[in-house]
Amino acid sequence: MRSGGRLHVTGYEVDGDRVKLSIAGGVAEIAASDLISVEPEDVFPAPPAANVDFGLRYAKLIHAAAEKHGVDEKLITQVIAAESNFDAKAVSRKRALGLMQLLPQTALRYAVKNVFDPGQNIDGGTHYLKDLLARYRGNLRLALAAYNAGPEMVDRYGGVPPFPETQNYVREITSKLAAATVATAISIR
Repeated sequence: MRSGGRLHVTGYEVDGDRVKLSIAGGVAEIAASDLISVEPEDVFPAPPAANVDFGLRYAKLIHAAAEKHGVDEKLITQVIAAESNFDAKAVSRKRALGLMQLLPQTALRYAVKNVFDPGQNIDGGTHYLKDLLARYRGNLRLALAAYNAGPEMVDRYGGVPPFPETQNYVREITSKLAAATVATAISIR
C-alpha cells in the first residue's frame, strides 16, 4: 500500500475507484489510489486430511456448471483437483487464481468478477473447458493440454506439448477419469 503497509489478502475486487480486499475476518474497502500492487503468493496450504472430500463441498456448483455448459461433472472435478486441490483461494506463481486456476485474462473473457468465489470460478473454468473441447473437436487430451499450457502451445506443437508438467497433467486426469469409468461399469454389473 502507499502507506508502506502490507496486508495478507485472500482476494480482491476492483469497483470503480475503490478496491474491496478480502482479509481474514472480513472485507476492507480502500481507495484504488492507495493500493500499489497485489502480489500473488506461491504458498498453498497443507493438503487436506485424507478423509475430507472437498469435491462434496463444491458438488452442487460443479453439477450446476456441468448442466449449464454440457461438460462432464467428473471431468470438472478432476480438473479442480489437479489445478488447486479444491483450494478456492489458490494463487499460482503464474498468477492463476482460484479453484480452476483461471488466469486474469481468462477470468475477464468469461465475466468472472471474483475469481475466489467458487461458483463464479467453477462456472468460468467450465465454460473455458467447454470452449476448448469444442475447439479440439472433443479431443479430451488436447483440451486438457490447452487448459494447462494454453491453446497456443497445443497449436504450435500440433498436439500435447513436450512439457513434462503438461504431459503429466493430461495423463493424471485422463487415467483418473478412465479408472472412474471402469469402477462405475464394474459396480453396475
